[in-house]
Amino acid sequence: MDLSGKRIYLAGHAGMVGSAVYRKLASENCQVLTTSRRDVDLRDQAGVRTWMADAKPDAVIVAAARVGGILANDTQPADFLYDNLMIEANLIHSAFEARVEKLLFLGSSCIYPKHADQPMRENALLTGPLEPTNEWYAIAKIAGIKMCQAYRKQHGCDFISAMPTNLYGLNDNFDLKTSHVLPALMAKVHAAKTAGDKSYEVWGSGTPLREFMYADDCADALVHLLKTYSGDSHVNVGTGEEVSIRQLAETICDVIGFEGELVFDASKPDGTPRKLMDSSALLGMGWTPKTDLRDGIAKTYTWYLENAATRRD
Repeated sequence: MDLSGKRIYLAGHAGMVGSAVYRKLASENCQVLTTSRRDVDLRDQAGVRTWMADAKPDAVIVAAARVGGILANDTQPADFLYDNLMIEANLIHSAFEARVEKLLFLGSSCIYPKHADQPMRENALLTGPLEPTNEWYAIAKIAGIKMCQAYRKQHGCDFISAMPTNLYGLNDNFDLKTSHVLPALMAKVHAAKTAGDKSYEVWGSGTPLREFMYADDCADALVHLLKTYSGDSHVNVGTGEEVSIRQLAETICDVIGFEGELVFDASKPDGTPRKLMDSSALLGMGWTPKTDLRDGIAKTYTWYLENAATRRD
């Protein structure tokens, strides 16, 4: 799809991923359309249909979702399932009705089975049980993938899906009650440095392996897919590289300038030993990530100091 002169509706532009996509689209010769909840509640079918029919976008990027950490997912399963099903169903069906030229649905690596072979390939979908603590969110995202495939099969719609790995970056969530591991470590190490602590405790052994991608690299990959990909299968979006939690914590300490000792509490849970996406399909399309982990952490920390550090509880 040639984006030049196109009207692109970016649903979820205020979130970490959405804001990164917004920055990326600013370098393209296109018009970006956005909405707030004051304009339209994406869970409201009639409201979404009316807005889409009036706006008449050429393309839609579905980055809007109800998101949260393990605790939120585990304690609010009905909210996560209902809200995400409604958001994606309304946007996808309304895009079809409005004859949108192309739609990109954004999912999550949690769609894969808890014990999927590593690295996880696209064909691992629906081959085993999901991680119980976030299965509600995962089921909604799987439904979004299948909706795109169904509208492609029945109506010939050019609707595609992308599944990012663990993301971090500007506008990340640093609330320790709901944040993911990288921003949580960043906030805690910053607090330890500020307090002059001699050591900092990290849960677990530090041995689990994880993959991390800077959100602006993800946005670059999504726009690349919007331009070049029109296949039926969802596409993994990752770096293909992994680090241990120990390496991650050490890198964050180095960037922040915390010189105290890292203490790993092996009595605390490690979680899944390894979680890596197979992104060979995306990399085979001529796309490569641009930001290494240390540089991405440094950019994120700069944003954190300027925007979030003073708001931390």
